[in-house]
Amino acid sequence: MKSLKCATYTDGLKIVDVEATFNRGLPAISIVGLASTSIKESEARVKSALLAQNFSFPAQKIIINLSPSDMPKTGSYFDLPIALLIALQKEVRSNSFSEFFVFGELGLDGSIKSTASMFSILLFLSTSVTKAKVLVPKEIAKNAAMIPNLEIYAVNKLDEAIKFFLDDEFKQQCLAKETHPLFSNLTQICGKSYVANSKFELDFKDIKGQARAKRACLIAACGMHNIIFEGSPGCGKSMSAKRLRYILPPQNLDEILLSAAYASLNLQDHEFSALRAFRSPHHTSTKSSIFGGGTASARIGEVALANGGILFFDELPHFGKQILESLREPLEDNQIHISRVNSKITYKTKFMFVGAMNPCPCGNLFSKQLNCRCLETDIKRYKAKISEPLLDRIDLHVPMDEVASSDKSDITSTDMQREVLRVFEAQMKRGQSELNGKLSDEEIAKFCICDSEAKSVLDMSVGRFVLTQRGINKTLKVARTIADLDGSQIIKKPHILEALSFRVRSET
Repeated sequence: MKSLKCATYTDGLKIVDVEATFNRGLPAISIVGLASTSIKESEARVKSALLAQNFSFPAQKIIINLSPSDMPKTGSYFDLPIALLIALQKEVRSNSFSEFFVFGELGLDGSIKSTASMFSILLFLSTSVTKAKVLVPKEIAKNAAMIPNLEIYAVNKLDEAIKFFLDDEFKQQCLAKETHPLFSNLTQICGKSYVANSKFELDFKDIKGQARAKRACLIAACGMHNIIFEGSPGCGKSMSAKRLRYILPPQNLDEILLSAAYASLNLQDHEFSALRAFRSPHHTSTKSSIFGGGTASARIGEVALANGGILFFDELPHFGKQILESLREPLEDNQIHISRVNSKITYKTKFMFVGAMNPCPCGNLFSKQLNCRCLETDIKRYKAKISEPLLDRIDLHVPMDEVASSDKSDITSTDMQREVLRVFEAQMKRGQSELNGKLSDEEIAKFCICDSEAKSVLDMSVGRFVLTQRGINKTLKVARTIADLDGSQIIKKPHILEALSFRVRSET
């Protein structure tokens, strides 16, 4: 019995061993192992492609097993490994196959084609297997070769794939050696490689005034803290949110690959980028489009596509109540579970949540020049759309002033990113596996150490601010980031006070 490796993506990436045996019996091909219709149909494609290469089928029953047999599998890219196992049953030693993953859909003439899901599977494979050797169609080879941690070989036709396993010299000619320029300029921090953004298409220098909002943006970026901007229309809420993406901490290779893989699952362009993800769904978007799902398959949604980056809700109170309340779990657990009849899957949702809202329905409550036309009951009803449990998950709440003619630009994105990189390095040197905004309860106790004055202030503020245990932890995490910006090893009284100044006070 010979076998080749392949992979499928249903409830996450699963490695599949494609096995073949030739037994006595009526000539036929039988595919077992919970194969989908697209795989069952490969029998006809494989037969036609092999006959086009003048292959003579043996007078035996061919059994193809997709192992593990209790896991559903789908994808026409199983064609190539099945055809190779049949064509090379007597030609090649079993150990020549064992180290290769093989993907490819067969044309009736023996041509090898790519599929829509193949690139995302290769991306997930690169995060699961070290230095995997992979044989793929030539049409996808250029992009696939740019994926770190994979050794990509490419062929055009079935006869070339057969020759690949018989001729070592030809095998080396099939090696794809493309390298993505993004991975040629890596920054080393604490022995790990990171890619930092160096292009600022949107710059904070375009925002006049708003010193406090920019300070909050810097704190949020340093620790990946959730933030809400509240202010009059046109004061710079959306401008600030859209510029945050460019100053976020650098990504490591795994984060870049996972972001590209998730984008590929959404049938988007899978270009590697130093920029973290930025997703901004409209308030009319459906719950399924934001959280993922569908009638049969567990499709990826906006909260997972924002993993590692920013999920921005503009006009926050206009989103449906059910959508806003459903945000609580992915914000707290940093993952989302989607269950459907044929599919159950978990996606990572470790994003920075950014919201923007007006202070009242007409937007003029904070204005010094315009009169607010809203009744007090209207304002309360407007703000009540955002529940206390959701607000409790927000690290920074930023009321923003109106723009004045005397306002000036006082800081650039380059300056802010320099600070973010300095704080990021401090967090990594401290031994953190997560940025400050995503620390667990155990990590908070380990890394968020307060002096006696800071602890006293925090204790007094519990009653004054009506802080929950989550609110206390959020305050400590923000104070930890402020201390890092200040270059302090421990959290001091000024750091706690500034963190508390960004808390949302509960209505009493």
